[in-house]
Amino acid sequence: MTDRPVGRIRFMDQQNVNLDGFAHEDADLGLVALRAPADPEPSLVVREGRVVEMDGRPAEDFDSLDLMIAGHGIDLSVAAEAMALDDVELARMFVDPSVPRHEIVRLVAGTTPAKLARVVALLRPAELTLAMTKLRARRTPSNQAHVTNRLDDPLLLAADAATAAAYGFREIETTVPVLADAPSNAVAVTVGAAVASAGVLVQCSVEEAMELEMGIRGLVSYAETVSLYGTESVFVDGDDTPYSKAILAAAYASRGVKMRVSSGAGAEVLMGGAERCSMLYLESRCVSLARAIGVQGVQNGGIDGASVASAVPRGVRELMAENLMVMARNLEACTGNDALMSESDVRRTARTLPILLAGSDYVCSGFGSIQRYDNMFGPSQWNAEDLDDWLALQRDWGVDGGLRTADPDDVGRLRREAAEACREVYQWLGLADFSDEHVDLAVDAAGSKDLGDPDPLVVLGAAQAIRGSGLGSLEVARALLETGYEDAAGRVLDMLAARVQGDHLQTAAIFDESMAVLSLVTDPNDYAGPGTGYEPDEQRQAQIDAIRQARGVEDLRADQSAWAGDWLRPTGAASVGTDPREVVIGLSPGVGRTVWRTLSGLPVLEVLRELLAGLEEEGCRARVVRVNATLDLGMVGLTAARLAGSGIGIGLQGKGTALIHRRDLPPLANLELYSMAPVITPTLYRLLGTNAGRHAKGATPVPARNPYTDEAIEARYHTSVIALVALERACVDRALGNEDLEVSL
Repeated sequence: MTDRPVGRIRFMDQQNVNLDGFAHEDADLGLVALRAPADPEPSLVVREGRVVEMDGRPAEDFDSLDLMIAGHGIDLSVAAEAMALDDVELARMFVDPSVPRHEIVRLVAGTTPAKLARVVALLRPAELTLAMTKLRARRTPSNQAHVTNRLDDPLLLAADAATAAAYGFREIETTVPVLADAPSNAVAVTVGAAVASAGVLVQCSVEEAMELEMGIRGLVSYAETVSLYGTESVFVDGDDTPYSKAILAAAYASRGVKMRVSSGAGAEVLMGGAERCSMLYLESRCVSLARAIGVQGVQNGGIDGASVASAVPRGVRELMAENLMVMARNLEACTGNDALMSESDVRRTARTLPILLAGSDYVCSGFGSIQRYDNMFGPSQWNAEDLDDWLALQRDWGVDGGLRTADPDDVGRLRREAAEACREVYQWLGLADFSDEHVDLAVDAAGSKDLGDPDPLVVLGAAQAIRGSGLGSLEVARALLETGYEDAAGRVLDMLAARVQGDHLQTAAIFDESMAVLSLVTDPNDYAGPGTGYEPDEQRQAQIDAIRQARGVEDLRADQSAWAGDWLRPTGAASVGTDPREVVIGLSPGVGRTVWRTLSGLPVLEVLRELLAGLEEEGCRARVVRVNATLDLGMVGLTAARLAGSGIGIGLQGKGTALIHRRDLPPLANLELYSMAPVITPTLYRLLGTNAGRHAKGATPVPARNPYTDEAIEARYHTSVIALVALERACVDRALGNEDLEVSL
């Protein structure tokens, strides 16, 4: 006996989920998701139009957060009505289809942070999804990408930004591993996005003063890294107040830069300032502050603290509840799903899926459209490694997660155009020179590791030149125009004009690819139960459905025809053999007519070669027969056995499944079976032929078995099986009977 756990537990300990950290609830540390003992009881007392008590705290004890919320974040005209509602009654209104969105928004405007947190905490997970479906501001969902790389390489940034736009991202956020590189990154991403699409908003997430400077110059068009916190102590530690954040928000808006704030569960816990309150209550204060400050929206749902919230019971539920509070406050919701919450694919998918199903203004506030190692925000919840999974999830559920499948040829073309445009802009502006080889590497690169080791001082020099010269997007547009990229130049100028007009400063605003603004004003969410609200139109649904991996019968027919050959020729009707050493190999109807290649990729001719070799090794005589009456493998094998002099037959379907049958057995019984065609190797087919010969001689061989595999055989191959069966079904013809075949190896 040993002290170590048994093998089953050791095996479980090795799974990815156990790389995550899990914590017991601890109110003293703020490690509580939904309700903590220190959360205040909801209250609101108003005298002579002034809030004199809020959530159990008298006005003379208000901190700066209370002052901002009480003064600017609560609609006192509806407060008495809203605060008088029973918590359960208001929670039920969130999910009741008969209660319109605008009524929820009206009432929530009169609630205090504690009241809203208590109400939202009552909603079960499925109810959160229902409520989010109704309460998001914009009807049409969208998504945001991270485009960064560890080298800050401009050509790769431009190519990756173009790729993100091609996949449908309407916001692109970049950042830097080296702060001084920021202006260069902003220019590169702006160029790449403009090459691929009109109306893509760009952000460079860095220190606030530099980010604002780039916004004023037109190098970025939105911001979201203005952080709010749920306790005054954490604000003070960051040398900020709600008022300084309000001034910064106004500065962005005055220059036509779309802006939302960032908050989220776990921030106060990580900074030791949770003050024994629950994460949900503290985030409710942040969302109320955002409303009071007057910003367009909130990026929350944990963000950098998502793993903290998810470590405690009901933490993932709290993350979604945060997002819902933003929607209920009538703000744009950028619903997290950016920082990697878990190394478990199951946990991170489970955290995101309800939001994908419900829809959000931005389902991810940073889908890492680049590889995990290149994401300078840290690995996202979703990265380039997961892009095909995301597209499949959209298709599986028939929902709009903001993305579409880009044609591989279009991706290659756009990446080259973006990299070349970026090189020309940098050269024309005197920022840097890049070689043809560098362009080629950036176009083909899956990530920055494919670029070799470029000189980092080139990027730093370009960034310093941009910042020192006062260069802005007008100069970038001119450089694009002068170097032959008229469409991209026009898109950069169109974005500048839109910033002057300011329509995109409405809540939850995005541009579509025609530069039309979709927002709470122009595209309001009108969900009111089944049969209402957003459904993708026919064109959008076709985009969602058309993932590049989908295959139909015609695709398979084309694949199969490439392997066609004249190596099976009928020689006449098959009769019953008399040689006791004869084994008949029965082929299904489509083999050599419409099917020439198995699911494993082996040509059927190669499979036959191995089966025949195995029989020859046992001194048996082989005859090949096509069974035209059926494609059922059991009947094909049984028919072959009844034709064989030995009474032993091999059945082989076009897809590669095979068995050994005996003439006296029922159709569904057999001696040996290979059911997993995609993983059957030539060696295994030869073994099946050998064993068939041994059966013919009266021996009892060790049965041939399917190989071990943990591959998702059914998920990967069933669509191909369906198409193969369709090709074979078309060849079934009872009138043809059974045909002897001459095989040309």
